[in-house]
Amino acid sequence: MLMTRTAICLIALVFSASVLAGKGGNGNGYPSGAHYNLNLIGTGDKDADMKGNKGHRIFVPLYGNAKIYLQEGDFRVIDANGTDSDGAKFQLPAADADCDGYSDYSVYVRELGAPGGSAVMTTCLEDEFGEVYCSSESVELERKKGKSTARNVSKELLTVLIYDEDRDRWIRTPLFGDDSYGYLWDYNNNGLRLAQLRFYDEFTMIDVDPDDGSDYEYNCS
Repeated sequence: MLMTRTAICLIALVFSASVLAGKGGNGNGYPSGAHYNLNLIGTGDKDADMKGNKGHRIFVPLYGNAKIYLQEGDFRVIDANGTDSDGAKFQLPAADADCDGYSDYSVYVRELGAPGGSAVMTTCLEDEFGEVYCSSESVELERKKGKSTARNVSKELLTVLIYDEDRDRWIRTPLFGDDSYGYLWDYNNNGLRLAQLRFYDEFTMIDVDPDDGSDYEYNCS
C-alpha cells in the first residue's frame, strides 16, 4: 500500500495547521513542532456537553470500559461520546502507508489532572464476525504526584501484536495495514481524569520483533 505524493502533502497540511509546540520543547517530554492534540477525558457525567473544543476531545467513563473505534483519514473526532454502548469514533491516517516498518507519524501520551487514577489503553482488531483480538502490548497510564512526562507510545497504539497459535508465530499489524479488519482502542479507566495524546510528524520504528525465540511476521500490505 503505497502513499501517494498527494496523501503525504495532506498529512503535512494537517500537522502544520495544528497547534505548535514551543521551540526546543518545554520540558514536558513532548517533541517540538506541529502536532494534533487529542484529550481523553474521564467523566462520571453521561450528560456532559460533547460539543466544542474544536473536536479535540473524547469522553470516556471515569470508571469502566470505553471503546474508541478507529477509521482511516485525516485526524478528526467523529463521535466524542465514549460513555455509551456505541463507543466513540476517531479518524487518523494509516500508521505505515508504505509498509516499511516505520510509522508515518508518532504518538505521545502523558497523564494530566489531579494526582490519582490509572487506565490501560490497548489497540485491537475486529474481524468480519465481530470477534475482537486485542494486542499483547498495552499503554499503562497512572497519574502520579509531581510533573507528568510524555512518552512515545507509537508501537502500542498504532499496531496490534497477537500470537497466532495455529501458525506458531507473533503477528504485528499496523493500523489499517490489513483492510480485512476493523480497528479500535480499548480503554479501561480506573479514575484517570485526563490522558493527553499528541500526534507528531515524525517516524518511529514499529516493526518490532518480540524477540522471545518465536517466529514473527509484520502483517502490512
